[in-house]
Amino acid sequence: MSLPIRRTLLLVAGLALALTACTSRETQQSAPSGAGPAASAAPSQAAGPGCAREKTGYPQVDVKNAVIGFSQSEKEANPFRIAETQSIKDEAAKLGVPSDKLLVTNAQSDLNKQVSDIKSLLDRGAQLLIVAPLNSDGLQPALDAAKAKKVPVITIDRKVTSQPCSDYLTFIGSNFVEQGKRAAQEMVKATGGSGKVAILLGASGNNVTTDRTKGFKDEIAATMGISIVAEQTGEFDRSKGQTVMEQLIQSNPEITAVYAENDEMGIGAVTALKAAGKTPGKDVKVVSIDGTRNAVQLIADGSYNAVIESNPRFGPLAFSTLADFAAGKEIPPTVVISDDQYDSANAAQKLPNAY
Repeated sequence: MSLPIRRTLLLVAGLALALTACTSRETQQSAPSGAGPAASAAPSQAAGPGCAREKTGYPQVDVKNAVIGFSQSEKEANPFRIAETQSIKDEAAKLGVPSDKLLVTNAQSDLNKQVSDIKSLLDRGAQLLIVAPLNSDGLQPALDAAKAKKVPVITIDRKVTSQPCSDYLTFIGSNFVEQGKRAAQEMVKATGGSGKVAILLGASGNNVTTDRTKGFKDEIAATMGISIVAEQTGEFDRSKGQTVMEQLIQSNPEITAVYAENDEMGIGAVTALKAAGKTPGKDVKVVSIDGTRNAVQLIADGSYNAVIESNPRFGPLAFSTLADFAAGKEIPPTVVISDDQYDSANAAQKLPNAY
């Protein structure tokens, strides 16, 4: 091979390598970070007496120097759980909490494991606890163990049926009934007030499913042209949502709209609808709750109609609440957060806020 040819080949190879590296960097830089706005307290809080440290007799604990336990309930295959855990870790790091003082467990959707996880965190010296409950019921043994050691517990995302200020400090999360109402309002807009709706219910045994269902049904009942023709649980899971939607299409071919109680089930429904030869977003309207990047992108692409946000970035609010409690301030039994929403008019613009 002559020298000029060899040089030419080397130059081409070099350019190809540089182009590949550039493409790789662009892909990494454009990968979604999900670093949207943190959950913030809504202007109006739930009524109820506040809980102060002097009332509980709990010791004063410096959040920045404390051993903090975080109990995650579900495997982090769901974007909501990924963003939620990352938010806790990010805020701890921002406050300067040493990495070995933030103890994180994951119950993998097993209630008994979550109880043992929380007890384990206490045994490992946790002085403050942030818990994302799997279910509204069943955590009392763990809460009792924390109370016995005078360790304050903040619950996030899902409420427990225990007593605030006694069994746990406070709940930080969304107004799930309101989320359901807002989803119904978007469904009325999307359908023009006429349609046959299938509901993909969340997992049973927690207030999120119960409240999102109630809010939606109560609001949709005011629109005479819309009827609910089917409802079945997809357990907040994408693959189960797809399977359930496939079954509902067969048994109820007249379905013209789907309300999914989280984005993962809604995305599964989109896949099922496309496989059945339907055009989601047009033939069948789709509205869900969460605010994941994949669902918001589907709105921008025209295959989805609306998403009511359920913000998972609890870190700043959870840590500030613990700090307020340590400082002697009264903490309300429920801290309601503000949630945004996405539709065809704003999805492309707000996509960076999704997770």
